[in-house]
Amino acid sequence: MKIIGTQWKVKEKLKGLKSSNPNEDWEITYTTPIYGGWDLMVECKFNKLEDLDKIVTIFRTDNNLNQWIEATTTLISTKRNYPP
Repeated sequence: MKIIGTQWKVKEKLKGLKSSNPNEDWEITYTTPIYGGWDLMVECKFNKLEDLDKIVTIFRTDNNLNQWIEATTTLISTKRNYPP
């Protein structure tokens, strides 16, 4: 985080965030502050890899988020038959 303590603000801003576009099916499913090399972990689900680009772009372009977030690291995990 660029500013100490803003991980809680980021968590609240991302809580329940999902696409409003009917052609997209992505959402933020979990956020939590963590200790160590990173300050926050965000879990999301999406059907198309292009939707992940949209999610990361929101983090980088939102007026508040881009002031609070210094850098992002994206890790991808897959889960078969993940419930919708």
